[in-house]
Amino acid sequence: MKKLLLLLAAGGGAFALVKRRRQQAAAEAALWDEATRPAPTS
Repeated sequence: MKKLLLLLAAGGGAFALVKRRRQQAAAEAALWDEATRPAPTS
């Protein structure tokens, strides 16, 4: 029983980490897109 709980906790932690990393990557991509977009020449 203890082993199962430990496994679930580890899995949940890894999942949260991946989710956070994905959000971070998306934010970085949006920033990069904003930074590399050519300035409007008006």
